[in-house]
Amino acid sequence: MTGVDPDRLDDQQLMKELENIHRTRHDTLLYGSNDALRAHNERMAQLEGEYLRRNPRRPVAAGRTREGARERGSGESTTPTTPGT
Repeated sequence: MTGVDPDRLDDQQLMKELENIHRTRHDTLLYGSNDALRAHNERMAQLEGEYLRRNPRRPVAAGRTREGARERGSGESTTPTTPGT
């Protein structure tokens, strides 16, 4: 593995790492070697897993759920809502 263990990153560093890996995803998929893609997949899974561990109650946009996707054409908002509201 390359990079700092995700659990050792502070919240700001974790978000910066996530932004960077998502920004480079497309090019890695299209042009990276199999080893580069495998490493990218592993690192992304680690970073995303750590984010989810730290944010179990993160806002979820209604349009990003199965039910919301079915209703997407009805004009519902895709703005995230806080669970329980």
